Amino acid sequence: MSPALSWNLRQRTSSIYKLLHILDCLLVCGYLSLLVDWHQVPWSQYYTWLEAVVFVASFISFHYFQLYRSWRGWKLYLEFFVILKAWAAVVGILLFYFFICKVSEGYSRAIFIVWSLTTPLLLFLSHLAVRQLLRHYRAQGKNIRHAVVIGAGELGVRMAQQTEAIPWAGIEVLGFFDDKLEQKGHLAVNKPLLGRIRDLREYLMVNDIDYVYIALPMRAERKIFWILRECRDLGAQLYLVPDLYIFGLHHAEIQSIGEMLVLSFNPDHSWKRSFDIVFSLLILILTAPLMFLIMLLIKLDSRGPVIYRHRRITATGREFECLKFRTMVVDADKKLHELLERDSALAEEWRSTFKLKHDPRVTRMGRFLRRSSLDEFPQFINVLKGEMSVVGARPIVGRELEEYYKGSGGPSAGRYVSMKPGITGLWQVSKRSDTENYQERIELDDWYVLNHSLVGDLKIILKTVGCMISGKGAY
Repeated sequence: MSPALSWNLRQRTSSIYKLLHILDCLLVCGYLSLLVDWHQVPWSQYYTWLEAVVFVASFISFHYFQLYRSWRGWKLYLEFFVILKAWAAVVGILLFYFFICKVSEGYSRAIFIVWSLTTPLLLFLSHLAVRQLLRHYRAQGKNIRHAVVIGAGELGVRMAQQTEAIPWAGIEVLGFFDDKLEQKGHLAVNKPLLGRIRDLREYLMVNDIDYVYIALPMRAERKIFWILRECRDLGAQLYLVPDLYIFGLHHAEIQSIGEMLVLSFNPDHSWKRSFDIVFSLLILILTAPLMFLIMLLIKLDSRGPVIYRHRRITATGREFECLKFRTMVVDADKKLHELLERDSALAEEWRSTFKLKHDPRVTRMGRFLRRSSLDEFPQFINVLKGEMSVVGARPIVGRELEEYYKGSGGPSAGRYVSMKPGITGLWQVSKRSDTENYQERIELDDWYVLNHSLVGDLKIILKTVGCMISGKGAY
């Protein structure tokens, strides 16, 4: 594409966003007028002044919250969240206007409430329609932005692959710049090596590039500073791709303390906590009669306490008392030591899995509870106390964390303690206790920490119900 044609496309896109800005303000005002007419409320001078205030407030707020930035590659919910913040500011301005001018009695409260609550959705739908229109044009090769990636290593290749995975964003990576050309050979993506990093300035002067993604390791600060110093005035937008993958932390987030930016390795799981509380309360209330019956049967089956407490690891590496219905005889830990000393095969099984498939310490009632997974129901109390989650990695002991997770050669231990362990998880709905390879258990926990979501948790819970009914893999 020629520079002149690309410039025209940029100018046209900029004009589209300016037009959309005006249309959004008109849409908000028009929707208010429609609601007033629909509710058959007589139009008055109050509403005329309100329309003017709404237009000005919307214009300023929408611009301040950058509703018309480039949303290429952004997820829809993020745009909706920005719209909500911008609209909340508009409503705040209107409430201040009502209070200062003492004119609230001139308006219908019902109309104002309906209008305030539904306008964000209307704005989002209009933006969604524009997005779909732009996607249609981009699918035809129009309105495309061109980019180059600095660094042809794993991070740079991952960046190029991400842009290819979202073609609707309209970003085309033309190639890479890297100083180790002879060592790169064949890249994992079908993109050429365009030259060394020092060639970037000349390339940008000759070619029309929209984005430059700097995907260099953190130790290459001199090269990064050179790019920022020499290439910021050549028309392309520069982005630094943080080399966070060296820590294996997909859920890290940037926060601020005053004017200082800090990288948080403690991701926000507020949605998960809310879900845990609601779900656990429902389970405890609905199963209360069943739990009392189980407690009675345990007492009748064998002597000893009803609840078994065991030290496990939770978030940040702290220990907590994990609760379960007792399924073994009293002094089970002491009897385990005797068993392992007498039987080398059992000792080897315990070293590899930390479980015994045919454990003689388990009571008759305990076998039923384990087979049905009902022994873990008291852990919903741990969830309410904030020590566990409904879905998560397996609750492990400190020795497992030290010997297996920290000794696995990767960042598994750090990932594990970034979240709370779960009552259920991938380990329970896949092979459960049949997982013989301990490394496989670590990989399942690892995968969950890096890829968990609300939808994924709901799927695991549904599969857990099936496992409880079948009893497969539990002992």
